[in-house]
Amino acid sequence: MSEKAVIEVSELAPGADVVILDCRYDLADTEAGTRAFADGHIPGARYASLHRDLSGPLGRYGGRHPLPSAEKFQQFARTIGINRDSLVVVYDDQRLAFAARAWFLLHYFGHDRIAVLNGGLGAWVQAGLPLENGDSLTPARGDFIATPRETLLLDHQQVYSNLENPPWQLIDARDRQRFAGTEEPLDPIAGHIPTAINKPWRGVTRDDGRLKSRDELLFHWQDIPADDRLVNYCGSGVTACVNLFSLHLIGRTDALLYPGSWSDWCAHIIHPQEADVAG
Repeated sequence: MSEKAVIEVSELAPGADVVILDCRYDLADTEAGTRAFADGHIPGARYASLHRDLSGPLGRYGGRHPLPSAEKFQQFARTIGINRDSLVVVYDDQRLAFAARAWFLLHYFGHDRIAVLNGGLGAWVQAGLPLENGDSLTPARGDFIATPRETLLLDHQQVYSNLENPPWQLIDARDRQRFAGTEEPLDPIAGHIPTAINKPWRGVTRDDGRLKSRDELLFHWQDIPADDRLVNYCGSGVTACVNLFSLHLIGRTDALLYPGSWSDWCAHIIHPQEADVAG
């Protein structure tokens, strides 16, 4: 099987060393992904829920989907049978909106054998390949070890304290209307972090969910100098991972994530900490 970061449905052959994660989700109906998985999924796949498995508990700060702790993610990964040497293939049916979050978490927690299924479930169905119904069988417990790569993240204080002379370029992955502040359906304040530029996350895929070619991705990012350090954010640190993944594909592997994103930024405005005020 291919060890590339992106694989085609023709390359996906479930095996003993392969774990397939179905990451479908709906922010407006948090159990929709679970139901969709039961109705039909790629044979052998296991389900990963954004709020249960790919996020930590909510707090005042940290955004709407905080990253899970190493302990929590390790427990989840082992429960679904991920080993230290497993190839993990992630997919969804929403242009990588949630599969990229799983990709990033695995990468952040030290796992490098990860691939995104190009086109997701739609490409699988379009190819005439079979689906499996019901819950997946309980796999043998894995031996995955979560080792956080803390240097991949920035927190609110790091971003806030560098606004006057940022050593990086902030990239906002939200839709243009939310970036501009003309609409805000999810967070209490409209707008964006000062100095950020807008690169909507859907811009790296086609309408059918397939990733654009490497040349197209290079063109997409060409207006940002190649030596700029990029810090990605969105509403809650989820779709920003789509941009992060596209940057990874064109070799810009030093890009960072502000996981709390705009929802965390809003929380610090509404409930300022002493450090924020002093800054």
